[in-house]
Amino acid sequence: MACLSSSQLQKFQEDGFLVLEGFLSADECVAMQQRIGELVANMDVPLHCRTIFSTQDEQLKVLDNRDYFWNSGDKIRFFFEKGVFDEKGDFLVPPEKSINKIGHALHAHDPVFRSVTHSPKVQALAKSLGLQMPVVVQSMYIFKQPHLGGEGGVSRRLIRAPAGSIPVTSFLGSEPARDNSLFVPTPVRRGDLILIHGEVVHKSEQNLSDRSRHAYTFHLMEALGTVWSPENWLQPTAELPFPRLYT
Repeated sequence: MACLSSSQLQKFQEDGFLVLEGFLSADECVAMQQRIGELVANMDVPLHCRTIFSTQDEQLKVLDNRDYFWNSGDKIRFFFEKGVFDEKGDFLVPPEKSINKIGHALHAHDPVFRSVTHSPKVQALAKSLGLQMPVVVQSMYIFKQPHLGGEGGVSRRLIRAPAGSIPVTSFLGSEPARDNSLFVPTPVRRGDLILIHGEVVHKSEQNLSDRSRHAYTFHLMEALGTVWSPENWLQPTAELPFPRLYT
């Protein structure tokens, strides 16, 4: 089981994040990487759906011209790095080196990732955090390719525009300049888990190594007594309501 100790819970509450070393076994890590390799080897992404993923406003305007990202919340879809396609949409690099992330429903549709997400130790961890009725909102397998970077924050969020509007997504709020000295470097090893509170500003710096950094992420929401905002870009669907974590 993976229940937090009182000191760990206090640290998470104070800092907003917590590293749990060795949370996943070597076998679990290998199983996920092997499964991702199979998904990438068998991916069939039409030319017009070969979508670069970015959180920049100008890129999202391009994304709005396609439904590949917009309707990916209940599917397994592939998103790519900038500069990996030629003008025809053909790969300029090996496909496994072109991917930014795979999202957003690995936890629901792939048995390997479903078993990790709903494992007894994840459920025990959520219970020790006080979550009574958590649901899995989304999941992603992220490939942090060399020399590429991105960041996240809570001062803005991607929302849906009213039906019929163009563009169909926009950012609510803005990203302020932040003092880099306030960020806490948090190195982790293979198999470690980072818990991050939903209100914590975090980022991921450029990968200056010659190797990709792989990470599996999933987002939990307490469903008891809460309402999922209809403005959020990702919405539950009839085909895939947000699945409960406790099974």
